[in-house]
Amino acid sequence: MHIADLAVIICYLIFITWFGARFKERNASVKNYFLGGRGAPWWAIAFSIVSAETSTLTVIGTPAISFAGTFTFLQLILGYLLGRIVISALFLPHYFRGEMYTAYELMGRRFGPHIRKFTAAIFLILRALAEGVRVFAVSLVISVVLGQSVLRQSLTGFFPAADIEVVSIAIIVCLTLFYTFEGGMTAVIWTDVVQMFLYVGGALASFFLILRLIPGGWAHAAAMGAAAHKFQFFDFHFALTQQFFQTKYSFWAGLIGGCFLTTASHGTEQLLVQRLLAARNLRESRLALFSSWFVVFFQFALFLLIGVLLFVYYHDTSQLPPKTLDRVYPEFVWNHLPVGLAGLVIAAILAAAMSNLSAALNALSSTTIMDFWRPMQPQTSEVRLLQLARWSTIGWGFILFSVGLAARHWGSVLETGLSIASVLYGSLLGVFLLGVLTKKPGEWAAIAGMSAGFLVTLAVRSQVAYTWYVLIGSLTTFVVGYVASFILPNPLRAIESE
Repeated sequence: MHIADLAVIICYLIFITWFGARFKERNASVKNYFLGGRGAPWWAIAFSIVSAETSTLTVIGTPAISFAGTFTFLQLILGYLLGRIVISALFLPHYFRGEMYTAYELMGRRFGPHIRKFTAAIFLILRALAEGVRVFAVSLVISVVLGQSVLRQSLTGFFPAADIEVVSIAIIVCLTLFYTFEGGMTAVIWTDVVQMFLYVGGALASFFLILRLIPGGWAHAAAMGAAAHKFQFFDFHFALTQQFFQTKYSFWAGLIGGCFLTTASHGTEQLLVQRLLAARNLRESRLALFSSWFVVFFQFALFLLIGVLLFVYYHDTSQLPPKTLDRVYPEFVWNHLPVGLAGLVIAAILAAAMSNLSAALNALSSTTIMDFWRPMQPQTSEVRLLQLARWSTIGWGFILFSVGLAARHWGSVLETGLSIASVLYGSLLGVFLLGVLTKKPGEWAAIAGMSAGFLVTLAVRSQVAYTWYVLIGSLTTFVVGYVASFILPNPLRAIESE
């Protein structure tokens, strides 16, 4: 084990925890704690959006995709742009009418208190499960760092029956929990900015260093990648058959599925809506949303290129890659990059994990307090709400750690995380579309639609690729909800007509 690399990782963890905790004094109110006082500049929010939708899953999972396949995964990014256009035109104007803390307050205004809690509860379940997979992904990185080192052997003496990676995950969760607990949304945004530059910089450094290890450099890597069809970007195959809907990364799955996925994740899930609400005004919120797309496109392309370079390197050296392809990038970094730089890149991967985890903790806490506690206890003082917000953050930290332990047996980390989220995104997006595009459906019709959307997605998930889950779920929710409005009464409209 490289002691210098380990020192770099430890120093980074100490620094980022100290840096985030410094924002404690800015949290004198719930608005500051959950929305950063709406004082962050648009460019910082844009970087925070990128960090929130990027995680260890992205950093270690994306190179694995191009290592084993092609660039067709990048077609999803086209859908990401289309989804941002829909959010900007359809959802953001509603969010900036009045002061909102969570996305689900909009549903409460449109349908009533039950649907607000129902959509908020779906978010809590969705984010806890998806974030658990991301927490588990940290263990893959830690296991590479520890390897069969003396440190592992000495730690095993203290934890004879425990998995050392589990202990390491606990440390990462606790450090992230500490600065999120202290600094709130302001700490989340600014640590996101620092960590995004770190993991993108680490990826750039590893890209050029891998390239140096390949005889013939980029010309050879590009020729070999092209011969293996690694750079295939578009797949326009279209035929309405079961095989078509089982294709994860066709152009249509990317454009349509990616659009629905982004519209759901960035337009209805508190994790990212919270950042858009933290902007100073509607214009800056839109600016942050669209500028984040360019960064996302760049980083996905970069990680896919790294996967191709690793494919060429392993082929040229006749080495066998790890059995778990999610380990191929972190293992290469740790074993081949210069001492010190390897530690920095591993720290960058952990930075992505901490960035996403802090965002999830603050979003889960804000939804718990603002969508459940405050409606039940409207007389709660501002000071008391702030105390509850912090304790809620701690509670969710323990929950995410527990889900992370269970996620060790759920398969490929990147696609597992995306598929879990997509199962619930469909019904969530469907009810938001029902709320902003129609007036007739009431609360119970909306709940019926959401239930149908979720059940249908569960029923077809073994027959179709995860990129289609959100489309199927949202369309089912919308159609069933609208049809149900002719059967189930709308209490709010009845009151308005009196």
